[in-house]
Amino acid sequence: MSIETSSDLTTITDEEIFNAHLGGKLSVASKMPLNSKRDLSIAYTPGVAKVSQAIADDPAMHATHTWASRLVAVISDGTAVLGLGDIGAAASLPVMEGKSALFKEFGGLDSIPLVLNTTDVDEIVETVIRLRPSFGAVNLEDISAPRCFEIEKRLIEALDCPVMHDDQHGTAVVVLAALIGAARHTKREISSLKVVVSGAGSAGVAVTNLLLQAGVADVIVLDSRGTIHRERDDLNAVKAELAGRTNRDDVMGGLAEALEGADVVVGLSSSQFDEAAVAKMNKDAIIFALSNPTPEIMPDVAKKYAAVVATGRSDFPNQINNVLAFPGIFRGALDSGAKKITEAMKVAAAHAIAELVGDDLAADFIIPSAIDERVMPAVAAAVGALAESAK
Repeated sequence: MSIETSSDLTTITDEEIFNAHLGGKLSVASKMPLNSKRDLSIAYTPGVAKVSQAIADDPAMHATHTWASRLVAVISDGTAVLGLGDIGAAASLPVMEGKSALFKEFGGLDSIPLVLNTTDVDEIVETVIRLRPSFGAVNLEDISAPRCFEIEKRLIEALDCPVMHDDQHGTAVVVLAALIGAARHTKREISSLKVVVSGAGSAGVAVTNLLLQAGVADVIVLDSRGTIHRERDDLNAVKAELAGRTNRDDVMGGLAEALEGADVVVGLSSSQFDEAAVAKMNKDAIIFALSNPTPEIMPDVAKKYAAVVATGRSDFPNQINNVLAFPGIFRGALDSGAKKITEAMKVAAAHAIAELVGDDLAADFIIPSAIDERVMPAVAAAVGALAESAK
């Protein structure tokens, strides 16, 4: 597998982009030959009737004689698409097609993008539940917070198959993997770190939850109004619950107050990091500025104060990219027959990613490349090893 260099990317034109998307990015190819009447009789009528009747008699055959057990449904309502926001279902479809292409390329899994022309939580949940016979797992994508939390929770409870909102958990897994590498490079344990998470949307909440699950004891989360703490009376239910488990010293104020004596800052919003605030961090600071296309602070500035810097961009070192996580997580869950994706699986996936860096660990290499072919099998194996507890 090869990839363009950052210098090559500057030559991409609008014409090239639009021509590449003409007719969409996906197609369906038959696995069976259809070159004769005999082929047609086996693949379709009358032969297919025997398979359908067998599934009706023995529902377990649905998993072995259809593609459903290997098919991921990529579901979105288009309310939180990339950096574009609420652009609607139809406009989100090119992104979901791209997600399906990534599933195939990096996970070896078929997937189908389904964009729903509704933002009603009940309607989304009911629609996905009714479609359950058609797929084996659900990847929720680009659904706005806080609605995404309820949608995911209800689908996990209702469906007997893996469900994951990648904007939340894929991001969280890769952030944790990068933090493990950064902590190792700076010769610290993640449990000793004071972490500030800037952004309390879907990714910010999931990153916080996974860091706590992995052993980070001191996390401060900020939303657009400042630090989330127990004294605030303007928090929604998700943030109020988060306030009870974070910000142990009840730090009040904004980013400058939160970063006083902090070891790590993770940027998951469009808010810029003031250089004076970053200067208040501890020695050997770790800065993850993950907003795209413009990081919260540019790497050349961040490196004045940080031992390790990461972004979400491919043209800077240490790209934190969800493609490191979600293909292997879903592949491992489906291969092992897991009914859900657990927090333990996510932590195991993060450790599997981090371990691939090995002795090559350096300030500019705390996490593998998004196209490292070792990543998906390692993540899938780590997830699959925990499958018994998720059946």
